Amino acid sequence: MIHDVAVKDLQINADERGSLTETWRSDWEFYDGDPAMSYFSVSYPGIIRAWHRHHRGQIDHFVVPHGKVKVGIYDDREGSPTRGDVDTYVIGEGNMKALRVPGDCWHGFKTLGDERATLINFPTNLYDYEDPDEERLPYDTDRIPYDWETPPHE
Repeated sequence: MIHDVAVKDLQINADERGSLTETWRSDWEFYDGDPAMSYFSVSYPGIIRAWHRHHRGQIDHFVVPHGKVKVGIYDDREGSPTRGDVDTYVIGEGNMKALRVPGDCWHGFKTLGDERATLINFPTNLYDYEDPDEERLPYDTDRIPYDWETPPHE
């Protein structure tokens, strides 16, 4: 596992009405303080949203309540004990987890299956519309040793 990445199992409380899953609690040690904001994105089947990273200390916390995604993380941080490593995590329906992503690692995700996927993020920094904290690369860059078509390991 890449240094500073963490995974938390989410408890699904189900009954005859449906289900309830907690996605953030202030008493969980998993999150880095309170989130600065929250947002969700909806992605169509097969869509790849990669690669990007942050330089101002942001940490992302992903939860996928609907659909399923494969999250890729590449560590090229100077001095990191896992520099050069790539990890993938499949999260969402059938595998409810929260994923802590150090923002200074390259990261992105691909929607799996034949349905849309909803990803919720609880980042530690506010999005700055005037000066966004994002560096981007195309999903098929040669700078990151990862092929999004590789089947996921769960």
